[in-house]
Amino acid sequence: MTLPEPPDVVRSAYAELVVTDLDRARWFWSELLGMVVQADEPDALYLRGYDELTHHNLVLRAGAEPAASYFAFRVRTPADLARAEAYFGELGCPTRRLPAGSTLGVGAAVRVQDPLGFTVEFFHEIDRAERLVQRYDRRRGAEIARLDHVNIVVPDIPAAYEHYTSLGFGCSETIEDEHALYAAWMYRKQTVHDVAFTGGAGPRLHHLGFFAHESHQVLRICDILGSLQEEAHVERGPGRHGVSNAFYVYLRDPDGHRLEVYSSDYYTGDPDHETLRWNVHDPRRRDFWGNAVIESWYTEATTVLDLDGRPCPVRDVACDEVAVTVGADGFGLSTPESAHPGS
Repeated sequence: MTLPEPPDVVRSAYAELVVTDLDRARWFWSELLGMVVQADEPDALYLRGYDELTHHNLVLRAGAEPAASYFAFRVRTPADLARAEAYFGELGCPTRRLPAGSTLGVGAAVRVQDPLGFTVEFFHEIDRAERLVQRYDRRRGAEIARLDHVNIVVPDIPAAYEHYTSLGFGCSETIEDEHALYAAWMYRKQTVHDVAFTGGAGPRLHHLGFFAHESHQVLRICDILGSLQEEAHVERGPGRHGVSNAFYVYLRDPDGHRLEVYSSDYYTGDPDHETLRWNVHDPRRRDFWGNAVIESWYTEATTVLDLDGRPCPVRDVACDEVAVTVGADGFGLSTPESAHPGS
């Protein structure tokens, strides 16, 4: 099948999460993590990081059950909205054109249910926000700069890789062996990733990744949580990934949504940038220091909603990284001879 030209994606820009207690969510995301409340509606909060110059990176919307409504990519021109409609329409995916203002601060958009089962929004126009890059007096918590990426749980990693390749995404790193592709990190902006794939029953949202400029900001949020006796929000880390080189901590919000606060990835903008391929038997791929990955990191994720706001059915995994005996996951041990990135 010959597909129409895909939309020209610039970057991952924002996401919407459904939360059950908006006041509690405000405490966690704004008062604790330090994200800026850009707008406040009776049933929703719009937040952004200190580097973000557009209206928001995150929408928190009140609802009965925790879920991920959608995530959004900015496209380069208004004409890319029509390209998104044509491209996904040819794939047989449900599509919906949204008028300007359907999401506060955002112009016209196209929302689709992609071939992987996720609701994805494409937009070009969005309101500008006050520049806060040097408002150090307003910073607190983890000093989150911006939303960097979304990590999605999919049962078929090769299918996810092929879909995002067809959208023009590059691939910075993978986890694989001679038989299978277990995970991939893919980008449009010139960093390690805008989207990444974790193998498992899906579609589900694994986490939202938020960038902080310095590693001490990652440590600071851990200290803040500990001092408030809220350390239960820390799920994993702090540590350093092998894949992406990120210095990270994974947190869970009051509704169980997972987020990563991280620093220290790298530039991928050269036209001959090569994919770094990690062997699935290398215990450093998930944690460069060899620390075990707790089981919930592989098994728990957020329900995603379809275009009509209904939970999407979940399919079982086709190829599961956890089934491979590897030391960094706490599910077994590998030998040094079998653990080499690029092999």
